[in-house]
Parts: sequence; C-alpha cells; structure tokens
Amino acid sequence: MSNQAPNQARVIPLRPHEPAPHLPEPTVPAPKEPLWRDLVGDVLRRERLAQERTLKDVADAARISMPYLSEVERGRKEASSEVLAAAAHALGLDLGDLLSLTRNEFTQHRNRRQGRVSSPYNGLCLVAA
Repeated sequence: MSNQAPNQARVIPLRPHEPAPHLPEPTVPAPKEPLWRDLVGDVLRRERLAQERTLKDVADAARISMPYLSEVERGRKEASSEVLAAAAHALGLDLGDLLSLTRNEFTQHRNRRQGRVSSPYNGLCLVAA
C-alpha cells in the first residue's frame, strides 16, 4: 500500500533532468540589427507626433493613403523613395533630413547594442559668453 494521498498522482521521470554533457550550453542570441524600414518609420512617427499632427493630416498633405502611411510608420511596408520624400515634405523635412535622422537612429541603436554610451550631439554647439 502507498503512503500517497488517493488523489495525488505519482510522477516517475523517464530521463534525468540534468543536461547532457556533450551538448553545448545554450547561448543568448545577439540582438538583431534593426531593419531600415523600422528606423525610417520610427523617425516619421516621432516627427509627426512632435508636430502634434494626425496620421490623416500628414497622409493628406503627402497624398498617401492613411493606412499605407500607418504601415510605413510601423515598419510593415518598405516605402519607395517617392513615398518617403512625400511624407518627409509633408512634415517640413526634405529627403536628406529624413535619411540623416534615420542614420542617427541606426547609430544610436548600434551603440546601445555594443554597450556604448552615445550622446545626442547632432552637430549643433551652443556657447555661453
């Protein structure tokens, strides 16, 4: 007769829980590099929100459908250079500004991934006299 309670199951392990010695230890994969479309979308969204504008407002100004601009901002669509230029112009930027901001975003992401401390320096320096 068993000392176990009648409603309690008895578990018999089939294999020991210890990892096999011949298998390498699991490693944590390095974070992936962000996709360009994700970074461009982040910049577009950040600029739009900084201007307190709606998706509809910017989409209408850029002559892009609102759902498409939303997907570009979320990194779901790989927008053409014409669409990116139109969205940038609707936000008061030119395509070069958008690309530069996106490059800065990529640099910051890379520095965070490599454990570097990055400063928000963007080339502008103010001196008090």
